[in-house]
Amino acid sequence: MSLGTVPITPEGHVRHTEELKELKSVARPKVIQEIAVAREHGDLRENAEYHAAREKQGFIEGRIAELESILSRVEIIDTSKLSGTKVTFGATVRIANSDTGEEVTYRIVGPSEADTTRGSISIASPVAKQIVGREAGDEVVVKTPAGLRTYEILDVTFEH
Repeated sequence: MSLGTVPITPEGHVRHTEELKELKSVARPKVIQEIAVAREHGDLRENAEYHAAREKQGFIEGRIAELESILSRVEIIDTSKLSGTKVTFGATVRIANSDTGEEVTYRIVGPSEADTTRGSISIASPVAKQIVGREAGDEVVVKTPAGLRTYEILDVTFEH
């Protein structure tokens, strides 16, 4: 990766591209129409619909700018060609908290596509930083907001 590039999986690239297309072709025109309708209701200073639509427009424009910035700097990593026993970008890793035994599985992805509710964490996250380059059986200590946590890497796989 060159300086300033953002690693991303092919799936993450597709999701970001589709979201950008949706925002530009559907959400942006819709909010512009909402603003026009609200503007017709008169005095803009006391027009809650107008202010809500303008706020929504700000969020949409901000997300469009963010996605355009990300997509202009991405380096798509073809994770289907990755394999091995060491944790790298694109790996799916099952780890266990050494104190509680609680297990969790994460896929290591780019910062812009990380979503713990989908089972993915950023390569730049504290956990990923500690486990990248390690293999099953290794223990790592991760500094978390709740203090130091020790995890054992149970297995490392790659989706193909």
